[in-house]
Amino acid sequence: MSNIVKASVVFCYKGETLSPSITIELDEYLQASNTNTLPDLYPMIAKANNHDLYSYEFEMMQAENIIFSEASGMVAEFIKDGFLDIETFVSAWKKAEVLQKLAVIAKNKLLIDNLSDEPNIKQALLDAYELGLLRDAH
Repeated sequence: MSNIVKASVVFCYKGETLSPSITIELDEYLQASNTNTLPDLYPMIAKANNHDLYSYEFEMMQAENIIFSEASGMVAEFIKDGFLDIETFVSAWKKAEVLQKLAVIAKNKLLIDNLSDEPNIKQALLDAYELGLLRDAH
């Protein structure tokens, strides 16, 4: 799975319109973190575009919304009019990761080549996984 997106901020500073941006591979951040969000993108965009994090310029940048574009992978489904529904994307990403792991188990233990062809077994494996999460939470 590869989810790549361009994150941009358009803002005015000293009479000049600036539009710093970065292209990021979201899977790296989601695999390394156990949260339901992405890292703070403003400092990442600022650093990548040589903007000082301790300046009025950075404050002006933070006053504007981050616009997402040029997406590839599953993340493209969660961008509408330049805005990314981060929580829904992260939830779908995590489910896809689990399904990928469950597909390996289904192949190795149940000899099922395509878990999607077996919706009842797929749901049973997901239910068992979620039950395990609930048990671990207590």
